[in-house]
Amino acid sequence: MTQPTRLLVGTKKGLFLLDSDADRSEWSLRGPFCETWPINHAVAHPETGVIHAGGGNEWFGPAVWTSPDGGTSWSHSSEGIAYPEGQEPVDTVWSLAAANGHIWAGVKPAGLFRSEDGGTRWSLVDGLQQEPTRDRWMPGGAGLILHHILLHPDDPEQLWIGISAAGVFHTADGGATWEPRNRGTRQDYAPEEHRYAEVGQCVHSIVMAAGMPDRLYQQNHCGMYRSDDAGRNWESIEAGLPSTFGFPAAAHPSDPETLYLFPLNGDQAGRYAPDGAAAVWRTTDGGRTWAAFREGLPQENAYMTVWRQAMATDRCDPAGVYFGTTSGALYASADGGESWTAIAEHLPSITSVETTHALA
Repeated sequence: MTQPTRLLVGTKKGLFLLDSDADRSEWSLRGPFCETWPINHAVAHPETGVIHAGGGNEWFGPAVWTSPDGGTSWSHSSEGIAYPEGQEPVDTVWSLAAANGHIWAGVKPAGLFRSEDGGTRWSLVDGLQQEPTRDRWMPGGAGLILHHILLHPDDPEQLWIGISAAGVFHTADGGATWEPRNRGTRQDYAPEEHRYAEVGQCVHSIVMAAGMPDRLYQQNHCGMYRSDDAGRNWESIEAGLPSTFGFPAAAHPSDPETLYLFPLNGDQAGRYAPDGAAAVWRTTDGGRTWAAFREGLPQENAYMTVWRQAMATDRCDPAGVYFGTTSGALYASADGGESWTAIAEHLPSITSVETTHALA
């Protein structure tokens, strides 16, 4: 089944919306929205269709923008998105998630906020601030950022978050208490005795397998991993990939065995597509084997990077797969990643891509 799809594309200069026709062969572009603020991540609330876009920087400050009407009108709020006086101020909103009447916002420096009124007012999730390992967290290349929030589909009290460079954390009580879940992921940049420490891992992306909330996939600074026990233990699945380094991962909407990656050539080798040839890598067996798909993607002088939140899938059959690049190109596949088409070019540097089918 195919249906119109909307892409929410965060960029360094605002949010863009792209709407498709029913078979996803034609796309229309609108934007930039959010007064061209830097937008790190945008989501559509699954229950209301309302769009929320998080961003800001040290000049603008942090905020979440909200549109109830598909981008026609916007408001924004930073009320409550602040740490207590004397602490390092919140720089920007990095990630969002919405469900069960709540909106969650991850920020830099790493922390978590929650809104229960549609994004007008925010409150700090104090439990994460008190997490016992916090004094061992350290900033990654983009700073100490909370860049991924995963919500359990059936239990609103359960969340997973990804923090660079601290690792994956889980709560079973709505954020009151947290547990590091990094066993099996390594830190190649650490001394040997700390290679598999409790915290300090530079997680880049975490996604949940369709229909299997205990199966998580993780692209790390140092490898690719799968967990079948909700993150308590991680197993390396990087064999067959061109690199242990990359940023995004995207789960298939209905097949828990299928995952998409955009590996880069390494953390100290330029951080671009290997050999300057773009490819999306796919596994259909949970990471045991991988294959590269290049049809329609540039194979020469493609020194692009795809950031940690800039790849997504839709809920169609066959699945649509999408990714945006630092050079402002947006690519789409309507056949599960087999072939690709550029549906937008020359946008500002793309920071995130998400999909929705609720076209207001």
